[in-house]
Amino acid sequence: MPVRDRLKGVNWIDIESISQEDSKSAEAETAAARNDDVPSDAGALIIYTRYQYPLRNVSISTELTIWHSGTTGKPKGVLTTHKNLQAQVQSLAEAWKFTADDKILNVLPLHHVHGLINALTLPLWSGASVEFITFDAKKVWNRWIDKRDLSVFMAVPTIYSKLIQHYETMSSEQKAKAREACSQFRLMVSGSAALPDTIFQKWETISGHRLLERYGMTEIGMALGNPYEGPRIPGTVGKPFPGVKASIRDQNDQEISGDGPISGELFVSGPQVFEKYWNKPEATAKELQNGWFRTGDIVSRNEDGVYSILGRASVDIIKTGGYKISALDIERELLSYPAVADVAVLGLPSEEWGEIIAAMVVFGKDHQQSAEIETLRQFLKDRMAPYKVPRKFLVVDELPRNVMGKVNKKGLVKFFADKA
Repeated sequence: MPVRDRLKGVNWIDIESISQEDSKSAEAETAAARNDDVPSDAGALIIYTRYQYPLRNVSISTELTIWHSGTTGKPKGVLTTHKNLQAQVQSLAEAWKFTADDKILNVLPLHHVHGLINALTLPLWSGASVEFITFDAKKVWNRWIDKRDLSVFMAVPTIYSKLIQHYETMSSEQKAKAREACSQFRLMVSGSAALPDTIFQKWETISGHRLLERYGMTEIGMALGNPYEGPRIPGTVGKPFPGVKASIRDQNDQEISGDGPISGELFVSGPQVFEKYWNKPEATAKELQNGWFRTGDIVSRNEDGVYSILGRASVDIIKTGGYKISALDIERELLSYPAVADVAVLGLPSEEWGEIIAAMVVFGKDHQQSAEIETLRQFLKDRMAPYKVPRKFLVVDELPRNVMGKVNKKGLVKFFADKA
């Protein structure tokens, strides 16, 4: 069923109703943007018509283009069809059991899939209600406490971290009200960045909810997710969503079969996979082959079919001394150290080792001394193989993150070299 038939409360503007003069004006206005350069506002949502240029004040089009965050490379415009969007929202509606009785508080930016598709289009498709609020931890807690009519909440790990931090400043009476307010929710979801085990555990203690972590991308919507009903395992992203096909492949793009633990690059196929990249046929041909999208993420799958994300092949898999090390695995261990508030692990170029493991660390307010590093180093040696322990540490006040909580690790390599 077309989106416009599902969303009957929206005032649609038919493409045929746009005058020729309006079309020419819009075409002239945006002609300068028709090239391979990334727009200055990359990350913005652009609605395209059949004429292949943006039209303002148009509520529906044949294509939706979202510029992905570009944390590991130059942002690309991802063209998604109505068929793709329908497959994405129907899959999530089935998996997460959305109904018209649901109400979600949307605190996420609308120029990314998480806020636009998961937290807006999905509930509207289901006939549910969406309330918007600019994120502020205190305001969100107060909204939950004062008016308990919500059922779903979705956020990035950074938002849950800030909610936890504000909760810890509350009085005992306020904390009791906050914990009780969390009972209004039937589902709380985390995504867009890896969820640290420490946040998972702290949030469960506060709210009683085991966060449902899922995995997706602009090009494919949501692909993997922990179950709505069933065990949600920290550090994993569950199994494929309904209608999604997943394949793990080796360096020669050959599928790795077997039921036991396997790892390799994740490929995804299904009706939710995007159509093409805007004005980039070479990139489309490289990443989209015979209906299978190359995600660029290295994953593992255990004997139960549960997936874990090891990281981006380009920045999170560190090649050092013949080993391939997951930066995300090291980050999880670092975040389990009580004094560490935030961390990014990356590979620095090394003539001798290929790459050496480095960690950029943010300590909590009471642990700002670099002397903490030696204690932290010993902590890691007791928990992992010696070759996984970072050789270099850099203490910073905070990590630079985009609006979705993601860190540009390629940029951090230069930053680390300049500061170290």
